[in-house]
Amino acid sequence: MKWSSISGSRLGRALLALAAAMVFALAVTLANTLLDKVNPTVPGPGSAGAASVSGKEISDLVATLVVAKEGPMTGYDRDEFPHWDTNKPEHGFTGDLTNYPKCTSRDVMMLRDATGKVTLDPKTCDLTVPAGAGWQDHYGFVDKKTGELGPYKFITDPSKVDAEHIVALAEAWRSGAADRDEDTRRRIANDALNLIASDPSANRSKGDQDPASYLPPGNFRCAYVEHYVKVKIKYSLTVDTAEHTALRTAVDDCLRRGEFK
Repeated sequence: MKWSSISGSRLGRALLALAAAMVFALAVTLANTLLDKVNPTVPGPGSAGAASVSGKEISDLVATLVVAKEGPMTGYDRDEFPHWDTNKPEHGFTGDLTNYPKCTSRDVMMLRDATGKVTLDPKTCDLTVPAGAGWQDHYGFVDKKTGELGPYKFITDPSKVDAEHIVALAEAWRSGAADRDEDTRRRIANDALNLIASDPSANRSKGDQDPASYLPPGNFRCAYVEHYVKVKIKYSLTVDTAEHTALRTAVDDCLRRGEFK
């Protein structure tokens, strides 16, 4: 029997679907092997705002991203990504940050990204912010009136700090998380790699956009690209064609600027 006859049959379609699944699984395996080599639990942006991988490493990671058309927003709700979870080891907060198991991932992220001697009570999970301490925004945002990069904000009130998801939850949903179980979505929402304390103005300007339409205009851009790519790979999330092109362009720009060594 000719292949053209088989491919149009129910068996043929099943074989094609199986082959596609195997190719996708192989791509994910290769990508995660690369990710393991460059340490997926790097310190958070607040404590290490610069990119931490080499140009070759980030280029290799971008090359392994699986390109596919985005899915619809059908059924999306932020509650599909349970947060804030307690500080479990799987969320990737390391070192002294493991001393706060009763606190939420947001609480621990706030401590990690703080500037100055901010403390977190391991029993009550209350943050104490002494004089001179707070949270320095790294994103930056463009003033709509002037078109210029606005001043970076330094925030001293914890309630006025946004817990920003680098890969927005809605973007994760469109990129494959809609088909994952609730436990996977919970990990996406609470992963130290995907969280940063940010200025609400910067966070609102981003919304749920991907790098094809948004990249931080400030000094966190290259580290943002690194984290974004690693999160996508870690959770086997796809990128669309425009997003993939934008990431490649951003990496090239960061290389020219010497951000990726």
